Amino acid sequence: MRMYDIIKSKRDGHELTDKEVDFFVEGYTRGEIPDYQASALLMAIYFQKMGKEETSNLTMAMARSGDMLDLSLIKGTKVDKHSTGGVGDKTTLVVAPLVAAAGVPVAKMSGRGLGHTGGTIDKLEGIPGFDVSMNIEEFISNVNETGIAISAQTGNLAPADKKLYALRDVTATVDNMSLIASSVMSKKIASGADAIVLDVKTGSGAFMKDDESAFELAREMVDIGNGVGRRTVALVTDMSQPLGNAVGNVLEVIEAIETLRGEGPQDLREISLALGAQMLLFGGKAESVEEGRYILEELILSGKGLEKLKELVEAQGGDASCIDDTSKLKKASIQIDVMSEKEGYVASIQADEIGRAALVLGAGRETKESEIDLSVGVVVHKKIGDRIEKGESLATIHANDMQSAEEAKQIITAAYEISGGIVEKPQLIKGIVTREGTIMF
Repeated sequence: MRMYDIIKSKRDGHELTDKEVDFFVEGYTRGEIPDYQASALLMAIYFQKMGKEETSNLTMAMARSGDMLDLSLIKGTKVDKHSTGGVGDKTTLVVAPLVAAAGVPVAKMSGRGLGHTGGTIDKLEGIPGFDVSMNIEEFISNVNETGIAISAQTGNLAPADKKLYALRDVTATVDNMSLIASSVMSKKIASGADAIVLDVKTGSGAFMKDDESAFELAREMVDIGNGVGRRTVALVTDMSQPLGNAVGNVLEVIEAIETLRGEGPQDLREISLALGAQMLLFGGKAESVEEGRYILEELILSGKGLEKLKELVEAQGGDASCIDDTSKLKKASIQIDVMSEKEGYVASIQADEIGRAALVLGAGRETKESEIDLSVGVVVHKKIGDRIEKGESLATIHANDMQSAEEAKQIITAAYEISGGIVEKPQLIKGIVTREGTIMF
């Protein structure tokens, strides 16, 4: 088999066989296939697209290129939840303890943030002592003992995807549905879950800026998951503005704790309940979405969800007293309000710009090597559709130096559009994609 023939076949619009896909992925991962040939194939895929079977084969080849976690020693159905990323998306910190408290084991490998999207692992490291590094034996033991563990992804999880993504990034081949979907799903499948609940974001703060593209990506990923024997469902949810109010690592931990207390923002609560209900369905703890929501709401009311978060923190070496007293968490030294320059209604918020403001403050990474400041960020007070008076606070900046605070202030001011007329609030959940098809809400 020659790489030349594989490139030519795809260039001419033919479907690649599973053996051709395996040959390419294995050879490129080992360094036997040069970047110029891999780039040529990626560009051929970009223009000629991939069929369902091809995409599934690519996903599994990338998943098998490194460690394939075996979670069979964990009792029960393991359900993973993955978000395509956004601004202020701290749903894992709410959903994971609630679902674990309901009796579905949560064995989650999470990533760090890059750019304006925050990573769950960075947020958890805002809790003093919390250890995100575990070997697989400790990881499995923690899940069996407490029902939950959240760990940083292993360095050898889907290494082919890491190599290919870096190449796609510099060859203008990122924006292809099959390549995006296989990238996400290869890591999820390698992580060992029995079922996967996806949260596909759409809007200014998401990778997919419009609903049509988000649904297309959701369908692609659901097809892959179910095609390789992992029960998979996707919710398409709004990211036209930050989720919740807090953007920044410790600030988001505090907001997640408030939500588990029943005091958090309504949009974060709603998305968390919707995702969690799907996880309970897969985990066999609910027979309907309505029953799943009810179970999760009761776990919030009883405080058992919050208790499960404390168990998670304690089991991974963190200071669980910070959950009861969030004033123990690290705080930024400067708080500055961003005042509205006119009155009216919030017509739009450029969510990615709010994320960029947090990045300027030091809450995110420009590169994988960047150091982050866990204490800084932004808390928005006005969302789309809210009434605002001139001189009223749009958001509060949490910073550790005035220069970055002033730069963030300018970014946030420009990110808001104020209208004179009443503005309708955006629809939070746009629809659901299952094995059976797509339902638009």
